[in-house]
Amino acid sequence: MKVIILSAGQGSRLLPLTEDRPKCLLEIGGSTLLGLQLKALQDGGASDVVIVTGFRTAAVEAAAAAACAPGFAVRTLFNPFYNVADNLASCWMARAEMAGPFLLLNGDTLFEPAILGRLLAAQEAPITLTIDKKAAYDSDDMKVKLDGARLLDVGKTLLPADTDGESIGFSRFSKDGARAFVETLDQTMRTPNGLSWWYLKAIAVLAERGLVQTCSIEGLTWGEVDFHQDLETAAQLFGRP
Repeated sequence: MKVIILSAGQGSRLLPLTEDRPKCLLEIGGSTLLGLQLKALQDGGASDVVIVTGFRTAAVEAAAAAACAPGFAVRTLFNPFYNVADNLASCWMARAEMAGPFLLLNGDTLFEPAILGRLLAAQEAPITLTIDKKAAYDSDDMKVKLDGARLLDVGKTLLPADTDGESIGFSRFSKDGARAFVETLDQTMRTPNGLSWWYLKAIAVLAERGLVQTCSIEGLTWGEVDFHQDLETAAQLFGRP
């Protein structure tokens, strides 16, 4: 099982904590955000992890090397555009790693291993997006519009009437889904807005073609680390005793 983690960003909303270290290496309960991700992936059976790096890449490379174990390879891929581009460019940089089935994980998403199991057990589809549901959504949530389990649209600006849940930042791609995703990345990177778009813009394009299904992880524990308060919440949910 190959997993690509997008961890190129600095995490400017967490300054001054990220002044000299990337967000993925912030400490959470005796580990780091990246360390917790890698532990959950290893426990879930992942064997090949590729981390897309950018800010303070040497530190992430060192952490990746230390995490390697028999049957669990952790590699890095440097994105030189990390300071001027959003994560669609990180995906485009990693397109050579997308020749077959893979999982794509945001570098700031923490999850319990059962979420990985549910994603892998979901009905086969070209692309499967994990989603959660709650009573209300804010402007920073990556909201989704659904037709049953099929994704119709995804984005932060969806209206409340069109919002049926939110993406948690963890997706599965079949071989055919990976091929379609790479083709869409290539096309998007040729547009004037390519560098400024999230990769979910590409997912939204593929959803219009009926290629994206969703997998609900309601009832399971996950968290996203964007703000200082998120670090405290993550320590409570995922921190070690």
